[in-house]
Amino acid sequence: MRHPLVMGNWKLNGSRHMVNELIDGLRKEVSSVDGCDIAIAPPFIYLDQAKHQASGSRIMLGAQNVDINLSGAFTGETSANMLKDIGMKYVIIGHSERRTYHKESDEVIAEKFAVLKEAGLIPVLCIGETEAENEAGQTEAVCARQLDAVLKTMGAPAFENSVIAYEPVWAIGTGKSATPAQAQAVHKFIRDHIAKHDANVAAQVIIQYGGSVNASNAAELFSQPDIDGALVGGASLKADAFAVIVKAAAEAKKA
Repeated sequence: MRHPLVMGNWKLNGSRHMVNELIDGLRKEVSSVDGCDIAIAPPFIYLDQAKHQASGSRIMLGAQNVDINLSGAFTGETSANMLKDIGMKYVIIGHSERRTYHKESDEVIAEKFAVLKEAGLIPVLCIGETEAENEAGQTEAVCARQLDAVLKTMGAPAFENSVIAYEPVWAIGTGKSATPAQAQAVHKFIRDHIAKHDANVAAQVIIQYGGSVNASNAAELFSQPDIDGALVGGASLKADAFAVIVKAAAEAKKA
């Protein structure tokens, strides 16, 4: 059975004080929660501090990006081996903000996926369509293309012990969210697309939903059969709001 994962993407937010305060609050809120994996992805500069602050808790750590290179003259970059060295478990790749603002292609993201797998880290591969693509009925085609970049280079086994985050770009930070039925339909498409290559891998891969997930819509989203938790943006910056989402995922698993 798939174990849901709720992960907080802090994006470009944080301070030394905030890291300590937020993690302390989250530790108290989720200490008794069972049935849901919990992770946070602070900015790079606070990862080591966050790791120490979360030590001994159920909160796992992730990074928001990685470079395709392992070492060398690549100023400003961070390698998979470095992230592993400081105790990271998950790494977000392919986020729409990276695709848009940093012009990252499907091919580059597939390279990052391969680097993470080689290092023994768990990729959280973000896929999803823009509002224009959604309105043009291209949601499935866009998701298939983004998945195929990995499938064609590494095959379906690459998705073992990996995470996919379906994030409709039009729902990220906008307050809009796909309805539970809309999200479920796309999640089922994603799982079915991988199943064409390997049904066993498709059955066990974690597929999160991301896009304005909050305390009020989490429970209904997690009640859908192919939604395995969430990649949470703004709501992950408040311990109580994030904890409600974690608890909703844990409860949905019991149902």
